[in-house]
This record gives sequence, C-alpha cells and structure tokens, in this order.
Amino acid sequence: MTSSAVNRNRHKMTTAFSAAIRRGKAFLTPTNSSTSIPQLGKGFEKAPEGSLFSKVDPAIDGDDCEHDCESCTIRYPAKFKIDEDEKLYGHVNGWATHMLVATGKTDWVRDVSDEKGSVMEAVRDCGVEPNNGKMMLSASNMPMPQSHHSYSDPTIILLLPSFTIVENVTPQTVPALIEHHINTAPTSATPFPSFKPTTKPARTSESSPTPASCDSIDDSIPPPMLRTPAPFTTRPCPHQYLILLCSQRTRDARCGQSAPLLRREFERHLRPLGLYRDLHDERPGGVGIYFISHVGGHKFSANVMIYRRTNNVGVHGMAGGSESGGNQGNAGMGEGSQCIWLARVRPEECEGIVKFTVLKGKVVKPERQLRGGFDREKGLVSW
Repeated sequence: MTSSAVNRNRHKMTTAFSAAIRRGKAFLTPTNSSTSIPQLGKGFEKAPEGSLFSKVDPAIDGDDCEHDCESCTIRYPAKFKIDEDEKLYGHVNGWATHMLVATGKTDWVRDVSDEKGSVMEAVRDCGVEPNNGKMMLSASNMPMPQSHHSYSDPTIILLLPSFTIVENVTPQTVPALIEHHINTAPTSATPFPSFKPTTKPARTSESSPTPASCDSIDDSIPPPMLRTPAPFTTRPCPHQYLILLCSQRTRDARCGQSAPLLRREFERHLRPLGLYRDLHDERPGGVGIYFISHVGGHKFSANVMIYRRTNNVGVHGMAGGSESGGNQGNAGMGEGSQCIWLARVRPEECEGIVKFTVLKGKVVKPERQLRGGFDREKGLVSW
C-alpha cells in the first residue's frame, strides 16, 4: 500500500472516530465537571417517589378522575409495542435549563447536533457551556421567523423554565446567547420568585423610558419585547402551559407515530376549553403543543413533557379562556414553576392529562407514567 493510501485511510479512521465521539456526546452530560450535576438552590432536595406531584384523588377530583376517555377513537398502530415493565421514576438525568430551537421541522437527523449549519450544531461546537447547570437541547417544530427555511437565517429559541423567547439567534451568536441569556436564566432548581407581578410590565426598549406606574397598563397590549445585548430581542412566551411531544422518527418510529396522534387528541380536549393554541396563535394564555427531538427513553413512548406556569396569584390551577379570544391577562407572564415528564402516554389518556396534569399539576397514573420533573415552589426535583 502506498504512503498516500495509508494517509487517506488514517484520515478516514480519524474522521470516523471523531464523528462517533461527537454523536456519543449527550447534551445532558456536559464534559465540564462544574456542570455535571444541576446546581440545587437553597432548600431544594430530591423528592422520594410519590411526593413530587400529587396523584389524583376520586374524593377530590371526581369518581372518573382515574378513568381513560371513553370517546377517544384514536389508536396507535397494532404493532406499537413499548416497555411496560421497567421502573420509570427517578431515572432521568436532571437538567437546569431547556432550550427549544425553532426549525420548522418535525424530524431531524439522528443526532440533532449533526444538523449542518444549525444552532444545535453550534451549541455543541462553540466551546462555551452554561455555567448554571446542564442544558437540555431540543430541536422543535416551532416555525422559523418570516418563513425562513435555512439554518443560516436567524431563528428563535424558547428558554425554559423562564418561558422566554429569544429572537434573532444564529449559529454565530450562540456563545453570546449562552453568556447573556442561558447563564442568567432561572433554572429548574432555583427558588421560585417570591415577588409575583400583578400587572404587565410596560414595553421596554433601549430608548423608551420606564413609566412611573404600571397600574394603567391595558391587558390587550401584547407582551413586551426587550432589547438585550445585540443582536437579540426577547419577549415572554405567550402560553400558560406547554406540552412537548417527542416526534423524532429517525430515533424511533414510535415517536414519529405517536406525536401527531397525541396532538390531535390533546387538541380535541383543549378546544372546548378555549385553551388550544396552534403554532401561530399568540393569544395570551392557553396551551402550546410542540414537537421536539429525542429526549431519551423512546422505548417508553410516548414521552410527554408538560411545563406549567404559576398564575399571577401564585397558585397552580386552571387558567381558562374563550375560543373567541382566550385573553387571560397576566396569567401567562411568569416563569415556569413545574415540569412533569410522563411516558407510556396513549391517546385515550389525553383527556385526564389535560384536566388534571396540565391544568392542576396532578398525575393520573404516576406508578406507570411519571419519569420525573421538578417543582420550584416545593423545592423538589426527581434527580
């Protein structure tokens, strides 16, 4: 074999090895030891099984609270088989922040960090890691602004649990995004703010003065857009609740099958309540439903992550709306206080999840479905 052929083979082996290392690098296990474990705020502790979220109680929630929906006609394919035996609770890796990147897609390459030229790739390769704990990274089907379809165009990210939308994000600005927004954001294990505003903040920009009082702010005014270190613009996510469904068929066909079916059934139960919000509906309040990339545990499909805000009086509970408008005033302006991560979710269980998990923060089938999550008001996490 000639020396040039040997060099080519060595280059191929090195390239393949490097690619394998990159694919094996999980976003929930950063290499920096300072972020290997989510930093728990004062008073936070790991919740024993059965104590993180309340289970529905027929004496309080009605005799049918544990029953599946009888009117559901949606069914998974006959060959849809999952692991029903393995213990779920307490086995997910903890995370501090969760970043959803708008791609306009419902499926991606197997490892979303291999999406060439994307923000996800930049997060992996930029060399900057969050200093406030692990960041879970998800590609999502949130639409890119102005119908952009190229990763070279600016996109938006949704940061949780702060419920903050950051606009004008590109791969080149990811280090600044981490420095100015991720590192300063509230995490899953920081105490919930004791101060809860009762009025909407005024519109804020670099050139606009701050009003002396917010008492007269009209609830019909859209959420403020805040100018932050260039080139970003931030605004609150308009939704009170978020349902995230893993839809990544390239990781597991069951995720690609279950996500659209569950979305249809969730929509069927949310519409009569005036709470359904499609991808372009930014009325305040309501429930946003997004498809996201692989979160782990596809053998437990369907995985459903539910982020909940506490309303403006500091109480977990139902925030209603109307199909004609659904304006919930200030209800959707705070940070997220809970994430409830469920698995093994089937269409006939969507009604109970809407009524009790989304709207009340309770779990219908914790023994079978609860993987973990956090409650910042209680100071509890599952990891």
